[in-house]
Amino acid sequence: MLRSLQALRIFALVEAVSYILLGIAMLVRKFTGEHMPVRVCGMIHGVLVLVVIWLAIRAHFEHRWPKQRVALLLVASLVPVWPFLLDGRVRQWIAETPKP
Repeated sequence: MLRSLQALRIFALVEAVSYILLGIAMLVRKFTGEHMPVRVCGMIHGVLVLVVIWLAIRAHFEHRWPKQRVALLLVASLVPVWPFLLDGRVRQWIAETPKP
């Protein structure tokens, strides 16, 4: 189903937002000494990263997405802004993917 590809797209964007929030939480920790925001945001971000990796691998095996495409998505998740810039291309890839 193409729903897994839509889930990949959405989770990649949510993961990018969690990455930005983690950076803000780290600034809060630096200036206030409060560690709880980093713990909470870090845990959420870590789980989202694992979900994105799982969905990307699933896209490769279930929808025959090329390894290079999956690798690009995974590398894009390392920089918080890249998933937003790559979103248009991901939408195009999903539209081009044949339905099972």
